[in-house]
Amino acid sequence: MIPETGHFALALAVALAFAQAVLPLWGAWRRDARLMQAAPALALGQFLALAVSYAALVWVNVGDDFSVLNVAENSHTLKPLLYKISGSWGNHEGSILLWCLVLAGCGGAVALFGGRLPASLRARVIGVLGATAAGFELFALLESNPFLRIWPPPMDGRDMNPLLQDPGLAIHPPMLYAGYVGFAIPFAFAVAALLEGRVDAAWGRWVRPWTLAAWICLTLGIALGSWWAYYELGWGGFWFWDPVENASLLPWLTGTALLHSAVVVEKRESLKAWTVLLAIGTFSFSLSGTFLVRSGILNSVHSFANDPARGVFILGLLALVIGTSLVLFAVRGAALASTGIFAPISREGGLVLNNILLCSIAAVVVSGTLFPLFADLLFGEKFSVGAPFFNATVLPLAVPVFAAMSVGPMLSWKRARLAPALAKLWWAALGALAAGLIAALHTTALPVLVFAAAAWLVLGAATDIVERIRLFRLPIADSLARLAALKPAVFGAALAHAGLGVSIAGIAGAALAEDAIVLARVGETVQVGGYDFTLERLRDAPGPNYAARVADIRVSRNGHVVTTLSPERRSFPVQRMTTTEAKIRTDGLTDLYVVLGEERDGGAVLRLHHNPFAPWIWIGAAIMAFGGLLSLADRRLRVGAPLRQPRPAGLRTPSEGTPAE
Repeated sequence: MIPETGHFALALAVALAFAQAVLPLWGAWRRDARLMQAAPALALGQFLALAVSYAALVWVNVGDDFSVLNVAENSHTLKPLLYKISGSWGNHEGSILLWCLVLAGCGGAVALFGGRLPASLRARVIGVLGATAAGFELFALLESNPFLRIWPPPMDGRDMNPLLQDPGLAIHPPMLYAGYVGFAIPFAFAVAALLEGRVDAAWGRWVRPWTLAAWICLTLGIALGSWWAYYELGWGGFWFWDPVENASLLPWLTGTALLHSAVVVEKRESLKAWTVLLAIGTFSFSLSGTFLVRSGILNSVHSFANDPARGVFILGLLALVIGTSLVLFAVRGAALASTGIFAPISREGGLVLNNILLCSIAAVVVSGTLFPLFADLLFGEKFSVGAPFFNATVLPLAVPVFAAMSVGPMLSWKRARLAPALAKLWWAALGALAAGLIAALHTTALPVLVFAAAAWLVLGAATDIVERIRLFRLPIADSLARLAALKPAVFGAALAHAGLGVSIAGIAGAALAEDAIVLARVGETVQVGGYDFTLERLRDAPGPNYAARVADIRVSRNGHVVTTLSPERRSFPVQRMTTTEAKIRTDGLTDLYVVLGEERDGGAVLRLHHNPFAPWIWIGAAIMAFGGLLSLADRRLRVGAPLRQPRPAGLRTPSEGTPAE
């Protein structure tokens, strides 16, 4: 009965989603308070129904109910409990249901925390979220039902893809989905604004916390996926410009631009149409990535669920959601006239430059990702666009982004002068120059530039705080008092910028990496990066649903033992697949990375890496996410803007929201 309960709950969620899509929007159009007040209850009801449905899917996975086709095809009695749970979303049907659950959760979040929104805007936002959810839930019910039965049930399942049986990947998809789908809320705000024909400072302030929450989740989701690729695939790399990786990068780029653009809307009531378009575009990229991966058009080691037949349905949803919103923008966008004025050299101008460059990078990534598909479709030509293209085209656009990130916070709002802003950054410039000169002693020109940019970002973020507290220009007690009075969002922005600097320093460290692929026999020693790797023995080790071959490798330096690493090759008999399990020793600055290959000629093939600064890639991502959380903790973002109060006729309405620090 559990599968039938889940199926019924999914059908109920579809009905509630359609009601959520129709009644609040109809009520907002007719100014019917009763219909608008029904929106939160419908959103919460839909979320509860999907929560029951997803709980049923987890239950049948944990209980090894092989009468359910989804469980029989993606699970096994010997699979560890963690992967039985994560297996509920480690397949096409389960991942779509998870997508629907997160999307319903977005509507529930607006219902719970949107009490300060005007009734009509809240109803429209929840209605748009309901309409979006209805399409995906209908797809799950009709085309990707995870509760289909089979008879007779097999004794054991076919097991899960061994590459997905990893703790990192157990967390990665839900976090990534929270980021992808979280941008549905800014999208709904954008469509609601088009329907109302009004975007003002209060709207910008309402959009920011939802955008920031989605950005944090997407940042962590991408970082977890990068970390999984680094240690699970055994290639020693963290980013391969894989098409599926690019699909997650695109909404991050435009979402970052949206986050900054919303600030300009809040402070100056400018860039209204552009911000609305960014909100639509960011969620559109999230949907497009889903279509490209789920349809089977993009195939890679990262795409764990492909089904070309179902891609037609997803393409229809994509066209309906994106097409409708863009048509609405074309019709109503002209009404979103900006009222604020600012000079090109100003903080607003810096944010506009940031937007242009981030969107230009996104355009390059889109072109490189989709060009091979269109070339094959239109001309029958096979092209491969890989890392050399993206590295050569993205870096020239990224460098001015890095430069502007430190200069922008030094500029005042509305009107500023560039020379005084640059003068404040003199010590950041000296630090960047010093970092570049030190790097030049060890590597080539391109990594030198990236190391210098990393130092510029970190020191520029520190300069922002130093200037705010007037360090060395006021008595130290006064500076400390100003430091204590700074809002969390100020520290959050500085940390996010510094975190990006730490990450790109880790990326630049790849130029200093050393590696070797060797055939080593027991007792032999290989030197890589100043470390001695000695193969001590090869042994067998049983696993819960695999058999492993393990190599014990002693790592020493200057005669002193540093660590012992034990990489594995795992053979999964059910899937008839062999995977590698890399072992990594890190001290926060450098990774020693070992992969066990095939055995031959009385020895084993070893892949040995010495990766300086590699941990900084993910440390920087964590710093960025923590900075976002600090900003989200700022009460000015958490409470949102106050309700609009009616004012006496004849009085001009001032801009709402608080000024920036």
